[in-house]
Amino acid sequence: MMPYRKPAFAAAIALSLTLGLSACGGATTMANRSLNSVHQPVVGTSTYALDLTAGSGGMPLAEQRRLADWLETMDVGYGDRLSVESASSNDAVRAEIAAIAARRGLLLSDATPFTPAAIAPGSVRVTLTRSRAQVQGCPDWTGRPGSGTSANYGCATNSNLAAMVADPQHLLKGAQGTGETVVMTSNKAIATYREQPTTGAGGLAQTQTTED
Repeated sequence: MMPYRKPAFAAAIALSLTLGLSACGGATTMANRSLNSVHQPVVGTSTYALDLTAGSGGMPLAEQRRLADWLETMDVGYGDRLSVESASSNDAVRAEIAAIAARRGLLLSDATPFTPAAIAPGSVRVTLTRSRAQVQGCPDWTGRPGSGTSANYGCATNSNLAAMVADPQHLLKGAQGTGETVVMTSNKAIATYREQPTTGAGGLAQTQTTED
């Protein structure tokens, strides 16, 4: 009597079912079933400090030039934040620093970040806080779940947003403005143009001519 052998095709079907179930289980754990992108912009902050010599009447001219050169080297611009910290309050020094910062289009911030080193007497510390936005892990082609959103979904849009945003801090808390939108501002000019009386509203000017 010949021993019973399991058909080869039956074993192949059982193996394929096992692999299929394991694949489904793996896709279920990593699938993103929402329309939200997995990779979102991340905002990082860097802080730089410069200590300057300052007297009671203000900063020496050499220190003012040193600050101006430092700001130029750091290529400060919109989105950067400058703050002033000193051991004693000195309005004259703060006004000089504010004037130098204004040439670069910046205003002094009231919030002062923490710096570990102590400020020496007779010195003032100018702190530059700079933020940067980037999307980590993009592009992402690691997984393609059949019943969920691709891991690469939103990578292009979010990467472009992080690269183009003028102030990365706006991605965290938005712009703190007056509540007036660009449309509201432009409508003021349009309304002024429409409400202005036409040149012919007052009639034609009466002039008299004389013959010589």
